[in-house]
Amino acid sequence: MPKKMPTMARRTEPLKAPKALPRPERIEAFRRGLSAESRAALLLIAKAYRILARRWKTPFGKIDIVARRRGILVFVEVKARASANDAMEAVTERTKHRIVSAAELWLARYPGHANGEIRFDVVVVTPGKLPRHIVNAFNAGG
Repeated sequence: MPKKMPTMARRTEPLKAPKALPRPERIEAFRRGLSAESRAALLLIAKAYRILARRWKTPFGKIDIVARRRGILVFVEVKARASANDAMEAVTERTKHRIVSAAELWLARYPGHANGEIRFDVVVVTPGKLPRHIVNAFNAGG
């Protein structure tokens, strides 16, 4: 007698349409952002910062880099643009508010890091140049 083939499970619900792939320009922007954040992290490490988190996501948005150096907790926004001026102009009031709000959530989640000074820096990444670290680029008050 021939062996009976096992029956396969049936789907209880119909197949869903696959999600549309992101547009090629969005994929490229994502890759450029990751590359810029990696370059910024390497710069900070070379300057004796300890990276605590990268791409930390919150309901308000993400913090590119959270680092610590000599008791100072630093929230870093990384901007990659064609020029340093374009990069600094991209750090708008809305961006600052998003970073400060996300930093408050980070501090609530990791209260052990809340003691000591807190600072908001920007690292500007431009083509063909070393990243530029702008210390204390803005404060929590705006």
